[in-house]
Amino acid sequence: MMEITAALVKKLRDMTDAGMMECKKALVEVNGDIEKAIEYLREKGLSKAAKKADRVAAEGAIVLKVDNDFTKASMVEINSETDFVAKNDNFKELCAKTLDIISSSNINNIEDLNNIIVDGASFLDYLKSQIAKIGENIVVRRFCNISSNNNSITNGYLHSNGKVGTIISLSFNNAESKAKLVELSKNLCMHAAAMKPQIISYDEFSDDFIAKEKSALVAEIEKENEELKRLGKTLKTIPEYISKKELNNQVLAKKEEQFKENLKAQKKPEAIWDKIIPGLLDRFIADNTLLDQRLTLLGQFFVMDDKKTIAQILDEKSKELNDKITITRYERYELGEGIEKKEEDFAKEVASQLNL
Repeated sequence: MMEITAALVKKLRDMTDAGMMECKKALVEVNGDIEKAIEYLREKGLSKAAKKADRVAAEGAIVLKVDNDFTKASMVEINSETDFVAKNDNFKELCAKTLDIISSSNINNIEDLNNIIVDGASFLDYLKSQIAKIGENIVVRRFCNISSNNNSITNGYLHSNGKVGTIISLSFNNAESKAKLVELSKNLCMHAAAMKPQIISYDEFSDDFIAKEKSALVAEIEKENEELKRLGKTLKTIPEYISKKELNNQVLAKKEEQFKENLKAQKKPEAIWDKIIPGLLDRFIADNTLLDQRLTLLGQFFVMDDKKTIAQILDEKSKELNDKITITRYERYELGEGIEKKEEDFAKEVASQLNL
């Protein structure tokens, strides 16, 4: 059996925020497999962050450019080794030049970028020269070019710290809608920067993914309820469902019948049921779409009107403009997401450079 070391327990704790004893028990149960231990803790409701290490920030910057007519937006993440270099004027100039090169081309991958000619040499050679000049390793990690057609608008938002950027495209049918969607598209980008949705819609979830997440989410709520009960506070409701993908017409019709039976039992006049039931259904949907609210742009409650989801905001805008407004593209970059920053012993590093 694999030895469960203190270092391994600490690593799992750093990645999940679970207690030391829970981490040790999880590792013992899965014979030291760290990924299986993470899943074990999730299923037991003990992990608040499935992969905290994924949020460790690398240094550098995200840069964004949106064309004045909102027909195109480009975004690039460029990583450096230290925050000190990221604030360097030479690094900022490199970022601006790289963004201009990408936004003025139709390239969509790093290989094509490396082969573009810049000042008589390839971009890759240009980058190497800048690395030599700046004195630190620099990597163009990822980028996107998003263009709009005649029936869409593309807008973006870059947070003031240069560490989070978003781009969203909206489609419409009526040409006159475009000018009226500039503010909404920008606000949606700001929402996405703050709330971190991973995808546009629940349609992108697989049934297997929903089943797996439901098990973890229910365990998480049950664990929270243990503490709420201890404190004498109101317990959270354990949801029957977690995504709108599960709430088909049959499910909603059955729930509506249950509401009618309850109203009848409460002797509520049937004449007012149609005013009560829509609100009850909205509440039921809100309580049973927790996964959508965490991970999908359309399922989240809008930060500028937290009584309505983004999907409801778009429906309202569509009715206002007598049009059909749809989100067709969404990109969000957070600096260093998914990169585990290497920990260095500063004293040893200095000693090695001085040959001590």
